[in-house]
Amino acid sequence: MADAKVIPFDDDRSRSAAVQRPARRRGAGSRRTGEPAVVREVGEVGEVQPLPGRFPAQDDVSVTPEEEPPRQPRDGGLERRVASGLAFLRRRLTGDYDVDDFGYDEELTDQVLMSLLRPVYDKYFRVEVKGIENIPAEGGALIVANHSGTLPLDGLMMQVAVHDHHPADRHLRLLAADLVFVLPVVNELARKLGHTLACAEDAERLLGAGELVGVMPEGFKGIGKPFGERYKLQRFGRGGFVSTALRKGVPIIPCSIVGAEEIYPMIGNAKTLARLLGFPYFPLTPTFPWLGPLGAIPLPTKWTIQFGEPIPTDGYPPEAAEDPMLMFNLTDQVREQIQHTLYKLLVQRRSVFF
Repeated sequence: MADAKVIPFDDDRSRSAAVQRPARRRGAGSRRTGEPAVVREVGEVGEVQPLPGRFPAQDDVSVTPEEEPPRQPRDGGLERRVASGLAFLRRRLTGDYDVDDFGYDEELTDQVLMSLLRPVYDKYFRVEVKGIENIPAEGGALIVANHSGTLPLDGLMMQVAVHDHHPADRHLRLLAADLVFVLPVVNELARKLGHTLACAEDAERLLGAGELVGVMPEGFKGIGKPFGERYKLQRFGRGGFVSTALRKGVPIIPCSIVGAEEIYPMIGNAKTLARLLGFPYFPLTPTFPWLGPLGAIPLPTKWTIQFGEPIPTDGYPPEAAEDPMLMFNLTDQVREQIQHTLYKLLVQRRSVFF
């Protein structure tokens, strides 16, 4: 089996153009009377005269079902889907597919992984997206979001929101913690989805290539906080994400996620067990581990994801990335904007589940 091809990171993929369906032509009667026309021969030339008194005048002659031409099958028919699926399987089996330098597999993400996440997004969490227009149609940008929920489902739902709702069909590349890339299976899936290590080098390469990058600066402090501290932002680290944005001159887009805090209400932390397993925390919830595997099913809360107005960074000089006071101020500005939006969304929310 041939190995997967590795393409340059900033390679553009061609998109197929939409096929326009020709307009249906309809029969026409006499323009003056609106009556159907009849043709009789006069020598070799056909003379057109209206047929008097048989039908009432009307603007146009409707086409009866018997006269309609047979309809062509739609592009999304069963045969086309089957053929597309078989072609996809053939490329997978022969290794005839592309990944970028980070292991991102766009075809697998679009056709398989997003299809698996979409029912959870649409039907289970019923995610509502606001402010998608604040994400630029092209060029690099850094999305900074709050982190919560015991398990990092909020990052995946944010990725689906951008993928399915942005008019320019943009893809979100998430920066993930080291733990993600040491877990079996999870490591491979994360790479295929376009995730990469949360470090300045990888972030700068992605932003420099014009990619949309997502980061959750709270890290494990946010995702593993007790239920009693829900929707209270933890510290945003040392502001490394601001420094990266300043170096590349890309806008920072604050993102607020409501609904993820309640999917696994964390009422305790088994720290000893966490140390033995090498985890940053081991959550205890009302259902886990008491109900076994059933306790790992998240509660079906109602989510809202709001993307705020971009904070530009291209107006600062190159040395601004080394200014600790500027980084502190911008970090605090982003954090305050996310926190304020969280409070506003919580006030507007009718219920945790509706």
